[in-house]
Amino acid sequence: MIQLKNIHSYYGKSHVLQGIDLNIEKDEIVTLLGRNGAGKTTTIKTIMGLIQPRQGSITYWGESIVGLKPFQVARKGIAYVPEERAIFPHLTVMENLKIAQMAKGMGAKGIWTLERIFHKFPQLDKRKNQAGNSLSGGEQQMLAIARALMAEPDLLLLDEPSEGLAPVIVEELQRIMQEIADHGITLLLVEQNIEMCTILAHRHYVIDQGRIVYHGTNEEFMANDEIKDRYLTLSAVEQTI
Repeated sequence: MIQLKNIHSYYGKSHVLQGIDLNIEKDEIVTLLGRNGAGKTTTIKTIMGLIQPRQGSITYWGESIVGLKPFQVARKGIAYVPEERAIFPHLTVMENLKIAQMAKGMGAKGIWTLERIFHKFPQLDKRKNQAGNSLSGGEQQMLAIARALMAEPDLLLLDEPSEGLAPVIVEELQRIMQEIADHGITLLLVEQNIEMCTILAHRHYVIDQGRIVYHGTNEEFMANDEIKDRYLTLSAVEQTI
């Protein structure tokens, strides 16, 4: 479905991604794991065209998407839910969703209608006339995901969706992501919640200092304590921050 080969991305002179290779097949849930600053968000932004790689290739359904603007990438069928959610705070839930609906572009399948969204996210239905900034953190995350679904994606990129949410909301979010996958949408998930990742995902990539240092199936990853301890467990310094 999508394949990254030897991707090198920079922030100014800072060489952040240093030869990333990653591929995702249709109907998979794949995670990209790593400590803060490892390059996870940069990888997703590079896929979306928010950062242009200086070297390497990204193909989506066999077609190069390097050099495309983010709206062009989105129209190819890739949606992005950023870590900061980026909803329109002063617009209502309904207005946030309708903007996404209008931005679908040509060829939209019309699967994710407002009716279906509100059926899948009943809490948003109750809040549909409220401004985005009046929602709880969990509701804002649901709105960000619902808005992405309105673009009718085949591939959904999620950056730290459970961050800052209460455990009961994380469980609900986990259920929704599984249902989205069951509806035929492929997921690339950047996440710190390892338990949620191992419940949902088929395969895992681990990134460290801009390089992929591990790739394996969910079963292989769960059995590999060395990788988890070396690249994912917080150090004593990190735990005190």
